[in-house]
Amino acid sequence: MKEKGIKEQKRIIVKEVQIGSIAEEAGIEADDCILSINNSGILDVFDYRFLTTNEFLTIEVEKVNGEVWEIEVEKDEYEDLGIEFEDSMMDDAKSCTNNCIFCFIDQLPKGMRDTLYFKDDDTRLSFMMGNYVTLTNMKETDIDRIIKYKMSPINISVHTTNPELRKIMLHNKFAGGIIERIKRLVDAGITVNCQIVLCRGINDGIELDRTIEELSQFFPGVLSISIVPVGLTKHRDNLFELKAFDEESSKSVIKQIETWQLKLLAQQGKRVVYIADEFYIMAGVTIPGYDEYEDFPQIENGVGLISLLRYEVDEVLNEYKKKIKFATDRKISIATGYSASGYINEFVQKIREASNVDITVYTIFNEFFGEHVTVTGLLTGNDIVTQLKGKDLGDELLISISMLRSGEEVFLDDTTLKELSDTLNIKITPVVSSGKEFVESILGKKL
Repeated sequence: MKEKGIKEQKRIIVKEVQIGSIAEEAGIEADDCILSINNSGILDVFDYRFLTTNEFLTIEVEKVNGEVWEIEVEKDEYEDLGIEFEDSMMDDAKSCTNNCIFCFIDQLPKGMRDTLYFKDDDTRLSFMMGNYVTLTNMKETDIDRIIKYKMSPINISVHTTNPELRKIMLHNKFAGGIIERIKRLVDAGITVNCQIVLCRGINDGIELDRTIEELSQFFPGVLSISIVPVGLTKHRDNLFELKAFDEESSKSVIKQIETWQLKLLAQQGKRVVYIADEFYIMAGVTIPGYDEYEDFPQIENGVGLISLLRYEVDEVLNEYKKKIKFATDRKISIATGYSASGYINEFVQKIREASNVDITVYTIFNEFFGEHVTVTGLLTGNDIVTQLKGKDLGDELLISISMLRSGEEVFLDDTTLKELSDTLNIKITPVVSSGKEFVESILGKKL
């Protein structure tokens, strides 16, 4: 029998069983359905991982022919069974219950693929993939599961700790209790990274001071706080009126956060709060050095990405001077977004001086989303084609892998990498955000 209170679960179908694994020896096969483990139903991957840590398991399996087997397994504690499932999370992702005034998905044009319009707000995806969640669609039992399964760290979209303002920003009357929920997680040993999407004239200024003050009190449970500018596309018809940050307002944000960094560095030994690279670029201010980002806790959020890449490129150039000096002749091009183009040119100039590679950097402007969207990861295939067609691209075009959908060779506008390559008649290589791979891709050789 399954435990009472377990919600109706999806059918947990086995996709593949590893050869020589415990599961294969036990007679579990592809297309079998796992019904329960030790009399407990399985809601998602965390139930499965938690239940299979035991040394003694009783696994209830429904075979393809409808027979139900009860399989007893004895193994080492935490030893993996060797099963892969059709759905890695074993459950549908929880959709967002908010209607945030700054939501980027609401600013997408019509006609894009359906998956781009899905708004997730699932702590399991936060733990597994680094997504940011608001905690607004969670019951106390969901918080219990985070604590029980030690889902740490969790990335939380806070935006403001002012309860009434948060209700307005998220357009959700249940959004006000964020501090209480963060406190409960931190008290239970869960590490939290917080994100503040800064909206000009709404949650900045005094409100931002309040938010940082209240969140930083939970350090080191709240390990980091990132400040990122609101992203505004040209498709904002009938949406909440928001103003884009400009040079002057960006400088004001930087000055405010640097004051907090000095204060927290003196109090806690760490800066705790960090600014997205975009703010420095909009302000025309040099991005801080490598050491000022400490452990780069929110690198995937665009915080310190350029500083880290600069550091890694310099390390590679210093370490492999001789190999780089004798690199074979190459002529290549790089496509990048407006915000990163100045820094990419800086890195490329260093590589030019160290080798004999002919490199041209092309800045791609985002016509698809509009002038205020300048990050490389939101460029579309069509914009790249339109702006590069007929240009001398050399032997190979390098692009950031962030332009492509995770695990696929597809841009946001559904242009495929192959279609782009065929249209431009050139080999295209996606590059990860690593200094070594960046240099290697330019040189066309491993170091």
